[in-house]
Parts: sequence; C-alpha cells; structure tokens
Amino acid sequence: MRAYQDMVFTTAVRLVRNEAQAEDISQEVFLKAYERFATLRESPTAGGWLKTVATNLSINHLQRYRNRWSFFSELGRDDADGGSGEAEVEFAAPDSFFEGVDAGERRAWVEEALSQLPDRQRVPLVLFHFEELSYEEIAAQLGVSLAKVKTDILRARAALAKILSRGGASSLSAQN
Repeated sequence: MRAYQDMVFTTAVRLVRNEAQAEDISQEVFLKAYERFATLRESPTAGGWLKTVATNLSINHLQRYRNRWSFFSELGRDDADGGSGEAEVEFAAPDSFFEGVDAGERRAWVEEALSQLPDRQRVPLVLFHFEELSYEEIAAQLGVSLAKVKTDILRARAALAKILSRGGASSLSAQN
C-alpha cells in the first residue's frame, strides 16, 4: 500500500478534483486490493492494476454524481457552448513559457489549472495525458463517442492553455 498510495491518490484527485472524495476512492481501491491480495502480492502488474481500479472508480464516481449536480452547474452552459459560434482558442506556448519555473512549481501550476476545467473536459484530458489511455479506451470507459472524446480533449487543451497563459504571466512577473 505504501508503495502505491501516492499514485492511487493522485490518479483519483486529478479525475474527481476533490481531495476528500479522492481519499474515499483510494480507500476503496485498497480494499479491493486487499480482497485480491493473494494474487497481487507477487504480481509485477500490481501497480497497473491499482491505477486502473483508481481510474475506473473515479469515473464511476463522477458519472454517479454528475446527474445530481448537472441541473445547477450545467444548466446555462450547454446554450453558451453550443450556440455562441465562437472559434476555438488557439494557443502555442513559446519555448520560454516555463523558463525559470522548476518542475515542482510547473506541476502545481498545471494541477491548479486542471482543477479549473469542467469535468467533461478535465476527465478525458487526464485520462489521455496522465493515464496514457487511447481515445478509443477513453470513449469506452466514459460511454461516449470517439468524436466527443476528441472534441472534449481539444477544448480542454485550449481552455488549459488559456488558464495557464493568464496565470502564468502574472505568476512569473510576480516572481521577477
């Protein structure tokens, strides 16, 4: 458990965006691991199994509670997203974008920016870039079309870049 607890928790918190819920999910992951301890004990793939279970439980959690909150949190967004006709934001980070920022600070910066994305964008982006799942695997896990996964990841990248460009410029200039 000690060897994998950080990886399991990080996987869950990136997906559900809530530390308390990620702790509950992590606990559930390790309860499932305990039930299969005999087979996992000597397995070289135990880490991958734990990460997969953490990902699946996080996605299940999001899907279970999405409908409960969607009325309030997404009521006006669908009209704004679908009918605005706004072009996608393009953002090309200059080579010097993260210059002078250490790896730990950069990771915290990205994690903070990820937490600001809506679930429908953050989850596929995290699954693709951090969990290294293919578009097809993400579509299957989320129960959505391949086109929706690609669109959500594209929009998430644009939104993430926009958040980082706003926060990045102010953070870097504040340090200098």
